[in-house]
Amino acid sequence: MTHPVLLVIAHGSRDPRHAATVHALTERVRAQRPGLRVETGFLEFNAPSVRRVLERLAAEGADEVIALPLLLTRAFHAKSDIPSVLREARARLPRLHIRQADVLGPSPLLNATLGRRLREAGVRPCDLPRTGLVLASAGSTDPEAIAVIAEIARELRHTGWCAVRPAFASAALPRTEDAVRALRAEGVDRVAVAPYVIAPGRLPDRIAAGAEAAGADVLADVLGPAPELARLLLDRYDGARVPVGAPLSA
Repeated sequence: MTHPVLLVIAHGSRDPRHAATVHALTERVRAQRPGLRVETGFLEFNAPSVRRVLERLAAEGADEVIALPLLLTRAFHAKSDIPSVLREARARLPRLHIRQADVLGPSPLLNATLGRRLREAGVRPCDLPRTGLVLASAGSTDPEAIAVIAEIARELRHTGWCAVRPAFASAALPRTEDAVRALRAEGVDRVAVAPYVIAPGRLPDRIAAGAEAAGADVLADVLGPAPELARLLLDRYDGARVPVGAPLSA
């Protein structure tokens, strides 16, 4: 019995660093699980599109695909865009069984990836009691997604940081620079900014600019192709696996 193909669905970006990071992440997934076929499709801006990848897999005789949204929260793309693309593909390619896996967050593995990037940026465990953290996400108009980011910030507050504040690059407030300044106003000695985004692009650049404008002491890198994140993709893939012929997700 062959394993379902893992199709990682990324949003896409005009910034070439975005696609390069996505491909580096999927390469790490392949390295962690040799023999698993891993494909990448983009919703827009980059090739190949999700539609083209699914058409190619069907033409090659693939039986089952698990479509994994490369998203940290269940917002518009996870609830609307991707299900719509997959429904259309199921109608055109009835012999190809397609399941949609869950989004990546929240997860302890994402928190571990954040910790890795902060350590790489110079934050030591002994720094945490005097350091405030800004958890800076891309932002969303979806209240559920915003609530998830706020809850992650509350959880991180109990891991040793003197304070943790969420921030958003778009669609919601506060902005990164405002969160940094709010921590300074509360008397926090040192402020670190951790982008809660997977790949570089316009919104991560906005987070970095806000951190610099407000004088943050530390700016971590994006989550990127970290081993913990690759492990999380495989966890979501495994969680979505079911026998061919079982009811399909919406």
